[in-house]
Amino acid sequence: MSALLALEFVSTLRMRRSGLADALADAAGMTAWGREHATALGVDPDSFTATETLRAEVVELRQAVRALFARAVSPGPASTADADLLPAFRPSLELVNATAMAVPVTPRLDWPADDVPVVHVVPAVPAGESERIRAALAASAMELLAGPYREKLRTCPAPRCVLYFVKEHPRQEWCSVTCGNRARAARHYRQHSGSR
Repeated sequence: MSALLALEFVSTLRMRRSGLADALADAAGMTAWGREHATALGVDPDSFTATETLRAEVVELRQAVRALFARAVSPGPASTADADLLPAFRPSLELVNATAMAVPVTPRLDWPADDVPVVHVVPAVPAGESERIRAALAASAMELLAGPYREKLRTCPAPRCVLYFVKEHPRQEWCSVTCGNRARAARHYRQHSGSR
């Protein structure tokens, strides 16, 4: 499981020129995002189709993970996308834990006749698609928050950006080059607009 899947998950909320955009705003969006992350979520990229119920459950989990991310970057500011709408910390932590525990996993050894053995992590008990998807997302968030990435987790300070990112080098201030350029342009504008 990749801890960085959790970053991609919370980044389904983005700021566009038209305002806040939610990649999981409807079942079609959830289907597209699920297919894009099929391997990590354990779904078939060709046949996965999200229901409205699955989408709503995933969005509820995303808000809980975003609440945990907000706590992780504290005392810095949380993402402006939904800082005032996030659920409380304790219920968010309980939801993430319960979601991950709903599908216990175990390693399984596969050994093709003409290849090397490979270990796959699979559900230890039968579980529905929604439970498997949400458990994978919760486990990814847990891995990020309990590992070395937590100390490097930041909120992008660029104007209109609502993303969290992992600071990969000491001088990194923004989530992307685009946000860095936007922040520098806004600073330049502020410095020069007052002198006229």
